[in-house]
Amino acid sequence: MAVIGAGPYGLSVAAHLRCAGVPFRVFGEVMGSWRHAMATGMFLKSTPAATDLSAPGPGGRLSDFRRVHGEPELTELTPIPCDVFVRYGQWFQKRYVGDVEPVRVVSVDRATNAGGIAVRLDDGREFTAAAVVVATGLSGLAHIPDELLRLAPEGPGPGALVSHTGHHSDLSRYAGQRVAVIGGGQSALESAALLHEAGAHVQVLVREQGLLWGTIPQLGRPWPQRFAKPASPLGTGWTLASVCRAPGGVRRLPAAARMLLYRRALGPSGGWWLRERVEGIVPVRTSCRVTHAEASGSAARLQLAGPDEPDIVTVDHVLAATGYRLDIDALAFLGPALRRGIICVPGSKAPQLSSMFQTSTPGLYVTGSLAAPMFGPMMRFVAGTEYAAARVARDAARWVVAP
Repeated sequence: MAVIGAGPYGLSVAAHLRCAGVPFRVFGEVMGSWRHAMATGMFLKSTPAATDLSAPGPGGRLSDFRRVHGEPELTELTPIPCDVFVRYGQWFQKRYVGDVEPVRVVSVDRATNAGGIAVRLDDGREFTAAAVVVATGLSGLAHIPDELLRLAPEGPGPGALVSHTGHHSDLSRYAGQRVAVIGGGQSALESAALLHEAGAHVQVLVREQGLLWGTIPQLGRPWPQRFAKPASPLGTGWTLASVCRAPGGVRRLPAAARMLLYRRALGPSGGWWLRERVEGIVPVRTSCRVTHAEASGSAARLQLAGPDEPDIVTVDHVLAATGYRLDIDALAFLGPALRRGIICVPGSKAPQLSSMFQTSTPGLYVTGSLAAPMFGPMMRFVAGTEYAAARVARDAARWVVAP
């Protein structure tokens, strides 16, 4: 077995494979995206109960990690620093997974002379795997609208006029500069707070009419409230509770209903603990969108449309907090022969998956965010590892151990 990705989903799948006695290799940097695509000082939006990786037995939860290291238990009223979650993932890897190869997979395709899947690494090594699990998270899926991409003809990034929030591990480089943050979700608002606190002159541009903020969790809710709005890893309410408790049921919905659920179940919002760092501190312009962007010397000129007269904003950098696009074609390592056999969910470029997360290409499995259009929004979060890992490992094991 080959597991591509060493984040929450890759590590969880590998832990279950190891427990089942299935030989495997894991490729990638342990918690790499969480280390390099999350700016220093960021916190998780999820609560402690929604951040556990999936171990095949007891003892692998975030609370266990904290207890082993003599650290106080986290509650719903305790925002989790990203560096704590990274340390937890590294501890989980050593305890439940074993060796991870810190190399990049550059090609995955049908083996030409034998059964299985040919895997090629960036150091030139090649081997044939019985099956492959893609657990690359959001890597390579960052979305920047076309009108903003015009600002970076050689490609977006921290040194260009435009970048994506997923490009940054340190926003202090923009101290003293004018920065426009595009978006109104957690990534946009927390990045804006960090930029302001680092000394940047920042403003947030939001299409929506206003910002949405999470509510402060109420510990020990009385039973009428728990019944009216049951809790789930993604928040309170019957819709979220249902999709979290029955991802397999979501998969059986018509494709159009699944896509509607995926797009609308969780809209952009900021964590309750972030509000005091943004509201009344960072300028936020709502009901506006960028209709045109162009470079003007070393600056970027943004033309805005909104309820009032069109406006022009000039900044030194544009930070796009514009989300991610689930597109199987964005996985450059998938070879053409393998890619041709992948059927996508109607209305999307996300792969259609079996109840065990297998694509229409035999032996190729996909987990994490790319599975969300099939199994619901929980797959966009760490909370989905428990459901996905056991099923992927159980089904994938047959490619190796079946007679």
